[in-house]
Amino acid sequence: MKMTMHIDKDLLKRVMETYGYASKTEAVEMALKELDRKERLREFGRKGLGLTPDELADAVDPNYDLMAMRLAELPPKYGK
Repeated sequence: MKMTMHIDKDLLKRVMETYGYASKTEAVEMALKELDRKERLREFGRKGLGLTPDELADAVDPNYDLMAMRLAELPPKYGK
């Protein structure tokens, strides 16, 4: 859909450069998808997934070890 929008050009430029978007359209579309994703997650938080506690427990891999995953993560590199 083609439309005219008034968007802060400096903000759009920063977002495109930061995330490597090739076009303004791509940057705007990804921003909208991210806002939608966040709202869907909030909705899951409010309403839940519709699973019983037993169903939820069965949905998790018994070998899942959160602490092992955290320890295996590489530390962040600050100040490129």
